[in-house]
Amino acid sequence: MPDKKNLGHNSKKDFLKKPVEHIDITSFDSRKIISSMEKMSFVSRETANAANIFNEMIKDKECTIFLTLAGSTSAAGCMNIYKDLVKYNMVDAIVATGASIIDMDFFEALGFKHYQGSQFQDDTELRKNYIDRIYDTYIDEDELQMCDKKICEIADKLEPRNYTSREFIHEIGKYLKKNSKKKDSLIETAYDNNVPIFCPAFTDSSAGFGLVMHQEKNPKKHVSIDSVKEFRELTEIKIRSKGSGLFMIGGGVPKNFIQDTVICAELLGKDVEMHKYAIQITVADSRDGACSSSTLKEASSWGKVDVTKEQMVFAEATSVLPLIASDSYHRGDWKIRTRKNFSKIFG
Repeated sequence: MPDKKNLGHNSKKDFLKKPVEHIDITSFDSRKIISSMEKMSFVSRETANAANIFNEMIKDKECTIFLTLAGSTSAAGCMNIYKDLVKYNMVDAIVATGASIIDMDFFEALGFKHYQGSQFQDDTELRKNYIDRIYDTYIDEDELQMCDKKICEIADKLEPRNYTSREFIHEIGKYLKKNSKKKDSLIETAYDNNVPIFCPAFTDSSAGFGLVMHQEKNPKKHVSIDSVKEFRELTEIKIRSKGSGLFMIGGGVPKNFIQDTVICAELLGKDVEMHKYAIQITVADSRDGACSSSTLKEASSWGKVDVTKEQMVFAEATSVLPLIASDSYHRGDWKIRTRKNFSKIFG
């Protein structure tokens, strides 16, 4: 704990004044913007093409749509977009980082907020005030530790056994139904609509801290996370899908995890097709060979993604994602989609 007797001239309240407000894609219609961007070049045309591919996924009755989340767009104001993609039946399953689901979504469901700040602020002074920074966004570390402890409390009340991250997040959804301070979180909305959420690196988040505390308290009988079983569960969704599409925000583990289901299904002797559609929004540089920036065409060489309906959008996601999502919402093709209800296949 920092020495609070030696704070700088600013107090914690001075820093945490202006909450991030999450954009509402239902409040504006971006169809004309997307249509205009389609006639342009560079990232504008790539964005419009991505929107068109996403709309094709939604219109394709046989297509299972996977949303993957990496990075901090939820903290930056996109939280309601992801919730609305679930609420309005535009995605069927989610693969995300633990931070996106726990440190950001569950954190706000508990009544806490993210705050607008500055990337130029003295981080030493932020540390003295117990404030964490994500670029130009602030988080109260005291509140984040309350989030850690709440995960521990939830785990303490569960039957001690192995859980997939999907199962544990389902239990969090059940908890939020009765206890959330902010309704309509992504976790609670997914719980209500039978959309499973997978976090393959679940412990790299507040969930990890909470589960470590839980296991420390319960050394012999405790909750553990079975990442192998959840890989099998996610692969089962791919096996049961006649077609599939990827809507990927950022890269990292979620991107690779969902693409690997094609290979896993093949190794299990199942006849599955590559992901038919794929969109990725990223700022990662494709020249260094990193997984987050590897192109979707490259994924085709691994037998993961078809190249006929794919689009890389090299942009910071908060700048283009609201346009793509609003365009799809206002086109309304989601209204005639049948929900997949994949959470129900796991009992």
